Amino acid sequence: MSAAPTRLDEAVQRAGQAMAAGRADEAARLWQLVLSQSPDNPQALLHLGQIALQKRDIAAARGFLERAAKSAPQNPVIPLNLSYAARAAGDSDGELAALTRALTIDPYFYPALLAKGMLMERTGQTREAARVYRNVLKIAPPADQLPPPLKAPLAHAADVVRDNAAAMERFLDGRMSPVRAQFPEANWSRLDECRDIAAGVKRAYTVEPHMLHVPRLPAIQFYDEADFPWLKDLEAASDAMREEFLAVYGKDNEGFVPYIDYPDGTPVNQWVELNRSPRWSVFYLWKDGKKVEANCARCPKSVEAMKAVPLADIPNFAPTVLFSLLAPKTTIPAHTGDTNARLIVHLPLIVPEGCRFRVGNETREWKVGKAWVFDDTIDHEAWNDSDELRVIVMIDIWNPYLNEAERAMAREILNGVRDYFAHG
Repeated sequence: MSAAPTRLDEAVQRAGQAMAAGRADEAARLWQLVLSQSPDNPQALLHLGQIALQKRDIAAARGFLERAAKSAPQNPVIPLNLSYAARAAGDSDGELAALTRALTIDPYFYPALLAKGMLMERTGQTREAARVYRNVLKIAPPADQLPPPLKAPLAHAADVVRDNAAAMERFLDGRMSPVRAQFPEANWSRLDECRDIAAGVKRAYTVEPHMLHVPRLPAIQFYDEADFPWLKDLEAASDAMREEFLAVYGKDNEGFVPYIDYPDGTPVNQWVELNRSPRWSVFYLWKDGKKVEANCARCPKSVEAMKAVPLADIPNFAPTVLFSLLAPKTTIPAHTGDTNARLIVHLPLIVPEGCRFRVGNETREWKVGKAWVFDDTIDHEAWNDSDELRVIVMIDIWNPYLNEAERAMAREILNGVRDYFAHG
């Protein structure tokens, strides 16, 4: 009684090997042998349909594939192949119906979604095709993991999405022009970014803190400097702070340590190149809420300048105040910070050309002596593409949207989480 199944298994295996080797005629003969023993075998019916498609025998292909669909109604690959047969027959309605069937079975079956976008584009529905392609690109695997036949179509999909986003941006800009004319003094930077996100030119960034997320705080990439009048006093101290840095750095380099310092056995992810590397090194004045007395003694003017700054004071966490050194030809990869209860100040001291900083959708160049405030829980990264050292001061400050009671509670929550795990 076991002989027939064994012969069937052998025929399926040999047929699959012939298909993989491109021996279509041999594969067809073997799949027919499978059908002679198992008339509703969905694997045999699917592959016979594919072989018929290759030979442009559309009627036979459709017959095999419809039988396969009845035998395996939850396999989305079968209606996808039916869509290919309908396309070859010039039947756009049948093609769409087959793709709808495949995506009803599995809405995330990206080859079918890609084929739907191609159908939309082929029938002149370019904008709708771009919307479909955009969804395909969200769920498709990385390019190095794609089957070779899908690489070129997905690259084309990306081009269509990009071109459509640019066209939509221009269209929306035209709609916005009359409103700009009504309010000539308005600052439109926020709504310009809104337009770009709506068009798909840019993405919407939100806060992604690693440790403490304070809800209902605004996700602002770079804050308006007018909200921090004390920045002018800090900027006025930049020359003195630079002199102190150069004196410390030029003397013995003592106190400079890598900013990224994960212990052995910790997943370093994007930090693999910078972990324990002097390419991004720092000189701490305060670290995790504690004053580094030896370093502060060497930089009294820098310490004095901090009196004008509303430093975040969270025991064991903040403030951190430091000189940040980024070596030539070094990139700090995209990352997010620990909590949106505090913001970060950058005060640039040494900035050669070719140094940039991105927070969310906005990229800026540092300018010596010109400070800015940003939310580091929004995705950000930095580049030093020059041949010289870049040096800035980094400072933790309170998020100004927190009141005193909320600051006190943030201290307790952060330290409560820390103590909970410390005493487990």
